[in-house]
Amino acid sequence: MSHVFYRKLGVTPPTIVRAEGVYLYDSAGKQYLDGSGGAMVASIGHGVREIADAIAKQASTVAYVNGTAFTTPPVEELADALAAKAPAGVDRAYFLCSGSEAVEAALKLARQYHVERGDPDRTVVIARTPGYHGNTLLALSASARPHYRAVYAPWLVDVMMIDAPYPYRAEGDDDPAMTGDALETAILEAGPENVAAFIAEPIGGSSTGASVPAPGYYARIREICDRYGVLFVADEVLTGVGRTGKFFALEHFSDAAGKPIVPDIITLGKGLNGGYAPLSAMLAKRSLVDTLARGKFGGLVHAQTYSHHALSSAAALAVLRYIERHELVRRAHEVGGYLQSSLRALQDDAASAGVVGDVRGIGMLAAVEFVADRATKRPFARERKFVERIIARARDNGLVLWPNVGHADGINGDLVMIAPPLTIAEAQIDELVEKLRTTIAEVVRADTASTNNGRMNSTAPYTATVPVD
Repeated sequence: MSHVFYRKLGVTPPTIVRAEGVYLYDSAGKQYLDGSGGAMVASIGHGVREIADAIAKQASTVAYVNGTAFTTPPVEELADALAAKAPAGVDRAYFLCSGSEAVEAALKLARQYHVERGDPDRTVVIARTPGYHGNTLLALSASARPHYRAVYAPWLVDVMMIDAPYPYRAEGDDDPAMTGDALETAILEAGPENVAAFIAEPIGGSSTGASVPAPGYYARIREICDRYGVLFVADEVLTGVGRTGKFFALEHFSDAAGKPIVPDIITLGKGLNGGYAPLSAMLAKRSLVDTLARGKFGGLVHAQTYSHHALSSAAALAVLRYIERHELVRRAHEVGGYLQSSLRALQDDAASAGVVGDVRGIGMLAAVEFVADRATKRPFARERKFVERIIARARDNGLVLWPNVGHADGINGDLVMIAPPLTIAEAQIDELVEKLRTTIAEVVRADTASTNNGRMNSTAPYTATVPVD
């Protein structure tokens, strides 16, 4: 009996003993194509020796020091590297361990910034639904997944929600959620003098399945935030560091003059470290940090034992150098186009077309949304556990995907995320798509057989957990 407190109880997961490139291998010798990079994390693939060497080298010199008392070369070098990539003025980097912690720190920074400059009434945070920003309590408060919030609702703070841009299920192009006008309406409702920050993933994560807003959406968001003195937090934990074919997903958007959209704070994680060591980052405008430096506390009122961690920073620095040397951001754009077109073919495949409602995404971030009826976009009823059965069957077929549920109406909705390592080859994309096509066909056939027998199978030997990051 294992003494591990597993994330999914009642099921013993396979033991992965080796990983290389886009493949995982378990203790029984089974091979899996990692079609989601774990939780959209493994950006450069598994088993890259030079990252392991960088970690070992740093561990042999200095692995950890107290970040309130000391700094280290990898922390300084990583901050320099990220400042060189970030929009002008966003050049201060605060390092933590997880995306949730980076979001927590970003929202605390927004609050403290307003307090330090004499606006203590600015307490309101506005976020989007569907949306996800983490599992620490403030980040979870800004997340719109009812099944996560149910147990902890008494501990959460009030966060104002607006509808996320979700083209597949939007009312139309003039829907306020699609134009960005929903944000202004919410700010006016809350009182502009009370609003501290607006937080959003530039391109949808698993909550809206890689949904891409309209080209002018973030120009409108930036305009609204500037008008009312609200800080714009771009949560790039999932989308950043090349995943979408740009280093930052927000780079896909610009204003009417073609100028980039500059957020006040950016959060990074996942692809920043490629899974080799826990690390996240909060990047902030220099002006925000300078305000804190002149303020009452002399710094951000936030602490984390493993912040500014030398070993994790060395790992992330090695990952960034690997991405640069192998031009993986450009590759995510170019080979990502092949991934997107190959996945879209599923909509026309005879075996799967009936349940594939939409295929969308950009670069190496994609989603397949499943529906019970394509014409009406009606989702499967939640009790059908459609995506859980897709995930279980895919794993049987040697394919790892990332599920999400509830996005259609808060309860119902089934999709899978596809976010393989940026190093994936076109032949491996073909393998991924063929495994997914086979998986969908098998689940559809099983449903048909169950229906013909007068029952509908809603369970599987392995029931995938609803994801938490």
